[in-house]
Amino acid sequence: MSLGSATATQDDVKARTARGGPIQVFYTPEDAPQRPLISHAKGLYMWDVDGNRYVDATSGPVVSNIGHGNEAVLKAMTDQASRVCFASRALFRNQANIDLADTVAALAGEGFERVFIVSGGSEATEAALKLARQYTVADGQSSRWKVLGRNPGYHGGSLGAGSVTGDPETDAMFGPVMKIMPRVPAPFTYRLPDNHDADSYARACAKALEDTILAEGPESVLAFIMEPVGGLATGALVPPAHYYSAVREICDRHGVLLIYDEVMSGAGRTGTFLSAEHWPDARPDMVILAKGVAAGYTPLGMVLAPRHMVDAVVAQGGFLHGHTYSANPLSCAVGAAVLKEVVDNDLIANAARMGELLAARLQALVGESPIVGDSRGLGLLRAIEIVADKETKASFPAERQAISRIVELGMARGLLLYSRRTAGGRYGEWLMITPPLTVTEAEIDEIMALLTDTLSAFAKEAL
Repeated sequence: MSLGSATATQDDVKARTARGGPIQVFYTPEDAPQRPLISHAKGLYMWDVDGNRYVDATSGPVVSNIGHGNEAVLKAMTDQASRVCFASRALFRNQANIDLADTVAALAGEGFERVFIVSGGSEATEAALKLARQYTVADGQSSRWKVLGRNPGYHGGSLGAGSVTGDPETDAMFGPVMKIMPRVPAPFTYRLPDNHDADSYARACAKALEDTILAEGPESVLAFIMEPVGGLATGALVPPAHYYSAVREICDRHGVLLIYDEVMSGAGRTGTFLSAEHWPDARPDMVILAKGVAAGYTPLGMVLAPRHMVDAVVAQGGFLHGHTYSANPLSCAVGAAVLKEVVDNDLIANAARMGELLAARLQALVGESPIVGDSRGLGLLRAIEIVADKETKASFPAERQAISRIVELGMARGLLLYSRRTAGGRYGEWLMITPPLTVTEAEIDEIMALLTDTLSAFAKEAL
């Protein structure tokens, strides 16, 4: 059977894969270097079909919070699958959804009594924006519709999420088919405007939020969405504590809902279940979770909201939103098993302890490596910024493709990294260092040895 025919045998497919021929999936251009073909994974480690082992230093794209191949989660998956994999939420309730929602609400604490479960972070952002809008309409404030975001920022790959994502490249490509919302500056702590330090710039960014609300008209502003600890758009950014308090006060003053996007920072990664817990006087009105809540074992995301908000929407006829896989019983059972592992094994506390150790090791790297300009983050959500000149903080020129080359060098040494050059390098470029919450001191030693070797190899090439 030829591969151009309507069907192909398994042997045909294997042969085509083996000789490196084109495969009809969306990855990279066919003339690009081939990515390794994954075989299996366990704990911190992943293997390709050629037997090469890789250390997963970033939990994939900050997803695999409990490591790979967890037996308890796999058992929960098969147990649920043997009963029912899918049941439409329009026709049935399901116990797995009830159990997961109850678990998340208990871990999140007061103010997050309601949980709407979807299939990922982008869907959760969409749900949060729609819930916010329906709530304000139910509350008699139908003039509110604008959702302010930060520049840079990231809230998902769908058009609704893209509308509040601060990324000039996304705006340029998809702006014609989405409504771009107003943006305010992100409170960077490393690359700062002239005459500012981190404290003064955070105050300036908070003021810019209020100025923008006033300029847009407070009666038209629905919400402000932000990552409390930066993800890939800002490289684990953590502004001074007073920024969070100021943002909360500004939102309260103008009746604006505050939404925390904790897709990366939630589910225990920063040493608390919600990273919002680090700033108790700045609790958000809504929280978005994904990634770590299912730890890569299934697609899963969710919106956390207060009882009064959801009750107001229900009283007006219900939430005008949903997805086919909302409240999916198989995914919910997997998510509940993941969070049980997190709680039973005290992984949130481990994230706090190992996060302090990792922070110290990465900060030492700032002093030792000629190309590491900054280290930042919270718990096990960490990043290092790559620079060509530490004194001027200048990045490598775009044609050097610095972080792409570092990722390549890391893979050659058996180290998996996650990188970003935001807005074509306008805000710098960084590597995320975000191992699973299960990481041990010995595993951090292994990660750091490989990372140091990888960075040294790049520095010898580039400087």
